[in-house]
Amino acid sequence: MWLCNSSIGRKVVMSVTGVALILFLTFHMSMNIVALFSGDAYNMICEFLGANWYALVATAGLAALAVLHIVYAFWLTMQNRKARGNERYAVTTRPQGVEWASQNMLVLGIIIILGLLLHLFNFWYNMMFAELLGTSFSHDPADGFAFIQDTFANPVYVVLYIIWLVALWFHLTHGFWSALQTLGWNGKTWFCRWKTIGMIYSTILLLLFIVVVLAFAFGCAPSLCCA
Repeated sequence: MWLCNSSIGRKVVMSVTGVALILFLTFHMSMNIVALFSGDAYNMICEFLGANWYALVATAGLAALAVLHIVYAFWLTMQNRKARGNERYAVTTRPQGVEWASQNMLVLGIIIILGLLLHLFNFWYNMMFAELLGTSFSHDPADGFAFIQDTFANPVYVVLYIIWLVALWFHLTHGFWSALQTLGWNGKTWFCRWKTIGMIYSTILLLLFIVVVLAFAFGCAPSLCCA
């Protein structure tokens, strides 16, 4: 099959799944902004997105996209390393015009995977998984706001989340324009525009995530003042 047997096909899969995951991150960030201003509104969204059929279908679809993206990323990386052979050890400086993120996508990807596992444990495991089991852990599964408060009251988690988000920023700033280039939007004019748009969009997206983390870490989120 073309999507599996050719390098271009694998890059297309990476691009399509990457764009879908960027859209999910945008939705997730919007939910976090809601939590910044209203715990009740955030919990209403959590309850709406609870363990029902459409939430389970969406979760399964998102998981499939993430797994495909990760598998194809490692596949392409190993393919590139094999193609370069021993030459990869001969390069000690970064080639001109090659971004740092591009050279370190594997390392960034590993950090992102570890951060994702941590995030799934702190939230999905304690919320949706608990609801599926018909049980609860430290809080009611629908009380997502309480889990946010508990998670970011822990300084270790705050540091780990910021490291994760910085790695995600590097990954997105390269992946955004690279995905669109692979999908055919690679004219000279639009290539420069997509790089700028990707940088601005990724920066805004990740800054908003970090603002939420720090606002809860320092107890200055407006939703905490009104709770």
